[in-house]
Amino acid sequence: MLNQSINNWIAAIAFLALTIFMGYKVEQSNFNPIIYGSWFCVFLWIIFGNRTKSEVLFFIGLSVIARLVLFPAFPLLSDDIFRFIWDGRLIVNGHNPFDYLPTHWMNANGSDMGLNIELFQELNSPEYFTIYPPICQAIFGISQWVAGSDIYGAMLVFKFFLIGFELGSILLIYQILTKLNLPIKNILFYSLNPLVIIEISGNLHFEGAMIFFFVLAIWLMLNKKLFSSALALAFSVASKLLPLMFLPFILNYYGWKKGMTYCLIVGATCIILFAPLLSPTFIQNFSTSLDLYFQKFEFNASIYYLGRAVGEWKKGYNIIATLGPSLGLITLLGILFLAFKKKITTSKMLFQLFLFGFTIYLFFGTTIHPWYLSIPILLSCFTNLRFPILWSGLIMLTYLNYSEGTYYERLWIVAIEYIIVVSFIIYELVHLKQGKTPKLNF
Repeated sequence: MLNQSINNWIAAIAFLALTIFMGYKVEQSNFNPIIYGSWFCVFLWIIFGNRTKSEVLFFIGLSVIARLVLFPAFPLLSDDIFRFIWDGRLIVNGHNPFDYLPTHWMNANGSDMGLNIELFQELNSPEYFTIYPPICQAIFGISQWVAGSDIYGAMLVFKFFLIGFELGSILLIYQILTKLNLPIKNILFYSLNPLVIIEISGNLHFEGAMIFFFVLAIWLMLNKKLFSSALALAFSVASKLLPLMFLPFILNYYGWKKGMTYCLIVGATCIILFAPLLSPTFIQNFSTSLDLYFQKFEFNASIYYLGRAVGEWKKGYNIIATLGPSLGLITLLGILFLAFKKKITTSKMLFQLFLFGFTIYLFFGTTIHPWYLSIPILLSCFTNLRFPILWSGLIMLTYLNYSEGTYYERLWIVAIEYIIVVSFIIYELVHLKQGKTPKLNF
């Protein structure tokens, strides 16, 4: 028992040291797979095997500390923060960030609002309209109201919100696992996952807000509070649009009468939340950004890359303009088929289908960034499927595409990632179909 306690403390110290190193030293241009791999291996050691409740609580505490030590760390693997600040400065000056491209404010002398050339040059997509929904925009505005022109101060406000959301999510996951009589250890799949920690608490991706409200919606759903659950899901959608894909599954789960009520509450609440941003150009500009997402952006895709290769072979050019939207339609049809194939009768079945539906989205997407795995990692806590955990270790290798200072995608990394992930998914599904628990189940 004493040896186990010593081992746990050694693992905790190693985990925390690697967290600090990743958060404060590893930049996008010098991503170190050995450091991340070591961090991930410590994580795997912690989640393997049986854990007593006291051990689980010890490592939950470690997950909280890991987030808190990243509070002062400026994001090193992502530059999205500069668009957050740009949008926030527009909001506090009474302008709708969806109305104009950043280039407009360069021509219209936006320097009085802090929209100067220095900030403009830090934007990673100045030629595109913003894509961040109202919950994000509200936090962007609050950060600028609190911090003013201080970029580091604004970052601390973002961290305050996102780490707060993360702590709320961890608490809710614990409550859900307890209510469903699932192993409490499962909470560590999310709370201690290096990808989740570095991408949300480190790099400020607002999946943290989306997940908090999504988990809150699940908790309220399990407690038979339909109205409150729908409100929470609407806030999740207003943080990131992705939870919209779960509505068909919820409709099936509740049945048509309750399900339609739930969906209408979500829809009405979303309209209210989006109302402050609505303008004559909002729908057009927001739709333009979404269209560009499917027709121009490409990163770490799987099926899309295979289709692109075939298209280039037959057509002689990149067919993303037609292939991207086509794959989006296939994703929609696949999710609808999965949602209504048969009656969803249990919460366990619902969570599995949530995971399968989101996986369809990931496999048919043209752009799959590491932080997109946050939801699948979360759902792995409530199912017997562990492929999101394996995937969370492999997908971070895509940061090697930035290692030479300029972006260059190494397709061999993508191939290795998806071959391993797909193989493990098949392995898990075969065992589950046979009514067995996969031997590598954590």
